[in-house]
Amino acid sequence: MEIHTTSYDCQHCPFKSKLYIDLYAEEMQIIDESRKEFFYKKGEVICGEGDDLGNLIYITKGLGKLHKKENMKTDQIINFVVPYDFIGFLSIFSETKSKYSVTAIEDTVACAVPVDIIKQIILSNGKFAMKIIENMSKVTDDILETRFKLNKKHLRGRIAYVILFLSEEVYKNTTFTMPISRKEIAELINMTTENVIRILSEFRQDGIIEIDGKTIKVLDTVLLKKICEAG
Repeated sequence: MEIHTTSYDCQHCPFKSKLYIDLYAEEMQIIDESRKEFFYKKGEVICGEGDDLGNLIYITKGLGKLHKKENMKTDQIINFVVPYDFIGFLSIFSETKSKYSVTAIEDTVACAVPVDIIKQIILSNGKFAMKIIENMSKVTDDILETRFKLNKKHLRGRIAYVILFLSEEVYKNTTFTMPISRKEIAELINMTTENVIRILSEFRQDGIIEIDGKTIKVLDTVLLKKICEAG
């Protein structure tokens, strides 16, 4: 992790969150003066399980994984963290320590704003407080929806879902570099690494995807969606 600097302030930031739309100029200035921006290399921990929740962290570039230790040997990936996502929403108003970890799976840039500053503005700005509540609900809904969709699918459907999510929601391209390992895919969909490797190989043999190292190219989106929907 290292300090990252930009040439623009929060008011003119191209990655400014929609949460900040209802802030007054002086409130935006308070956030701008109190925030710190960090650069995380791939593999670095952005927020560790058990860490003090002193900051609300906002992703502006890159990609992370939200994960939690199930035991000393097993790590369960819960969801992905993408630009415009906040880290810490699920805990900062009820806990003092993080219940999960977030690790960069690509080089990532994030802004950290002290939680005390956010709480101070919430007390004086009702519209901002409502935006916070709406965002917290959305984060919860997204995580539950992802887990529900994955849990009700068979193995082929789960892997199809992950490929489509990365292709359409994250990279918005049919060709992309897989940001996580086969083992991490297995952790996300709660299957074995061997099964993940087997299904990816089947998709390749069936002409659904093309695999070149870590690069995935979706050749038949229609069929991949049918597999995903059929579960």
